[in-house]
Amino acid sequence: MPGERLSVVVTRRLPEVVETRLKELFDVELNESDTPMERGALVEAMRRADVLVPTLTDTIDGAMLAAAGDRLKLIANYGAGVDHIDVSTARQRGIHVSNTPGVLTDDTADMTMALILAVTRRIPEGLARMQSGEWEGWRPTAMLGGRIAGRRLGILGMGRIGQAVAKRAAAFGMQIHYHNRRRLHRAIEEDLQATWWESLDQMVSRMDILSINCPHTPSTFHLMNARRLKLMKPTAVIVNTSRGEVIDENALTRMLRAGEIAGAGLDVFEQGADINPRLRELQNVVLLPHMGSATVEGRVEMGEKVLINIKTFDDGHRPPDLVVPSML
Repeated sequence: MPGERLSVVVTRRLPEVVETRLKELFDVELNESDTPMERGALVEAMRRADVLVPTLTDTIDGAMLAAAGDRLKLIANYGAGVDHIDVSTARQRGIHVSNTPGVLTDDTADMTMALILAVTRRIPEGLARMQSGEWEGWRPTAMLGGRIAGRRLGILGMGRIGQAVAKRAAAFGMQIHYHNRRRLHRAIEEDLQATWWESLDQMVSRMDILSINCPHTPSTFHLMNARRLKLMKPTAVIVNTSRGEVIDENALTRMLRAGEIAGAGLDVFEQGADINPRLRELQNVVLLPHMGSATVEGRVEMGEKVLINIKTFDDGHRPPDLVVPSML
């Protein structure tokens, strides 16, 4: 019907300014409880909506898309990663999928550097000592960490975020190395002062700090498996602000406990919120609750991209952030 507003279902609460704008433009249904929707509830939402706005907590597989009916035409994902959505099946069923790329680059790169510093300078240990009242004053040999200037940083995945990490790390005096599916243009390498390693194994074995900045795809699942983790120096640190599935978390936990890897800073985990309890016990590990992109500015900008994608689609045009299987 001409003039009829799109029906949009949002699976989690978004910043108020984003929700307000969505309600101004579309017929919006919000998830007031802000709890992840069960599988059946997600299918029902897709059946009654023209547009679904999911987040990374919503797994949307082929069977769910097949049961969704014919009304759903756009999945406007609130987030850059789409590994929780069966994009190929969606496309086959005539459902567009969009995302929010590029918005959280600086926020995630900042958090990567924060984790590098937190692990190498033992910041959480110092904070815990202060909060418990155990600090008895300065001593020359107390709470010794290590400086990061001069250390070799290996970046696994040199996309937008990897390059942003490289720029920040270079400012701290670190030596930048990287492994990527495709080598960067020489001019970019020179600008970043970055050395490309064709062999991931060789790079991993020589780095002081390894930063995971690649997406989760079938080819990157457990890319840092037990064999590859064992190549790391016992003095090395690994940091992950990308996707937990890239690292074999159980193997990493065993090696950290055994002192075969010096430390880890993790913002993401292989099983989401279900974290290996043995990992929680370690003092040489800094664990964060997926905070890498958690800034007010970033979350609002993500919402603005969602709005633009839906509005462009509603106007009969291709969403600017349309995801196609060849991109994955």
